[in-house]
Amino acid sequence: MQWYYSKNGTQLGPVAQGELISKLASGEVSPADLVWKDGMGDWIPASQVAELRTTSAAAPVSTIPAESPATPYSAPTSPYSPPVASGEVITNWLWQSIVVAVLCCPVCGIPGIVYAAKVDGLKVAGDIEGAKAAAAKAKMWTLIGFGVSAAFWIIYIVGMIVVGVGAAAASSPTP
Repeated sequence: MQWYYSKNGTQLGPVAQGELISKLASGEVSPADLVWKDGMGDWIPASQVAELRTTSAAAPVSTIPAESPATPYSAPTSPYSPPVASGEVITNWLWQSIVVAVLCCPVCGIPGIVYAAKVDGLKVAGDIEGAKAAAAKAKMWTLIGFGVSAAFWIIYIVGMIVVGVGAAAASSPTP
């Protein structure tokens, strides 16, 4: 059984049950730290999970799960976000970056897409700070691309107006 746990607002895992019990016994994970596994409705303190309580000082650490998962790191089936205590949502900016790349400025939209594509993978891996940094860069490139496009169209429209006024003035008869 694969477990996930939270330390200082950062998701970590997956780890085997024996490894999590060992981390609890050594103090690396405190009984107040939140834990979650597939099938649980919500994150709860480790002290409230009967499966994680042990009578021995240290449980054996198992690095090889009993059942080999299809992928090296299988993510929980529930929406994976930081533990409920933080309640923070990290927007990946993917669709916005795609719109900027297609309709506005591919030079800025493509880096936005690259960073946006990293956000969810970093969240699942438990790297919340990395996910935040990637989301910030995706947002930056998306907004720069939109700004460049808006500036281009403003300059273009003003230029067309100036050219039109100049052409109109040049074609009017002089007295």
